[in-house]
Amino acid sequence: MGIFKQKSANKLTAAEVSALWLQYMGDSMAICVYKYFLIIVENNKIKPILEFSLQLSESHIAKITEFLKSANFQVPIGFTENDVNINAPRLFSDQFLLFYSYIMTIHGLTAYSLAITNTEREDIQNYFFKCTEESKELFQKIVKLAKSDPKYSSVPSIPSPPWAEFMETPGFISNLIGEKRPLNSSEVSTLFFNSTKTGFISSLSLAFSQVAVHEDVRNFMLKNVKLAGKDAESFDTILQEDHLPIPEKWDAEITDSTVSPFSDKLIMFHAGFLVNAALTYYGASLGSSFRSDIIVNYTKVFTHALEAGAISYNIMVKHGWLEKQPEAIDRDHLMQDS
Repeated sequence: MGIFKQKSANKLTAAEVSALWLQYMGDSMAICVYKYFLIIVENNKIKPILEFSLQLSESHIAKITEFLKSANFQVPIGFTENDVNINAPRLFSDQFLLFYSYIMTIHGLTAYSLAITNTEREDIQNYFFKCTEESKELFQKIVKLAKSDPKYSSVPSIPSPPWAEFMETPGFISNLIGEKRPLNSSEVSTLFFNSTKTGFISSLSLAFSQVAVHEDVRNFMLKNVKLAGKDAESFDTILQEDHLPIPEKWDAEITDSTVSPFSDKLIMFHAGFLVNAALTYYGASLGSSFRSDIIVNYTKVFTHALEAGAISYNIMVKHGWLEKQPEAIDRDHLMQDS
């Protein structure tokens, strides 16, 4: 009886497997990325942040491996030393390394909060709470340092209204054919952050397009540069119509190196990860926007991200780079075999 209880206690739900599996993939990629970053970084204030990021990713891999093995679950291959060339020349400026860490920590915090609400085992919940606490510490270190940099972009401020007000009309139709009302605080926030994150995708894709080995990977990255750049500009245009500042762009922080620090497999996985994250953020932003022109714009950029996601998926499958996520039992296949 004790043996069965032990097996039951270690059993993982599909949600727990998904959270651990996806985090393993992301952190094994991060280990490759930060090992390269630590070779090229020169700024002594940024270096400790990169070291902390690498330390967190390595500790995550160890803990996830423990969870999966105790449940007799297959540990993913993920990314290894074969996916990074730490001797590659500098591809990014130190400022971009900090900006990269800022964006990826945001993604991590979002994923951990979702994982906590989807897990049932208390030990796994506690693990993701710890991941959140550590990432909070990392995020605050990054923001504190970034705010001292001239390229740091603060979200625009808005004035306090003189009194509480209520909407008199929905405004959807009038926004299409008449004068638009000013952006509200939620719309300003989501437009600014989506411009920042989408601009990041464009700049990172630019770097990857210079160093990719396979032609289809290079062509995909070039297309991503244009699409993501255009989408970021669409967010900027709406902000500028209300005379609000827009985020800094980072293309100038990419060097002219054509030697890849990363395998094309890692490059494509990274691109796919960012596209999936963009879909999540666009969907959430769509739900908090009430001006029809903004809704139309989010629908358009959501379609662009879907298109990019489909292309990246096909390329990874074509080259045998897409590690299969654990699946439910294929009952139809079993019945056919029997």
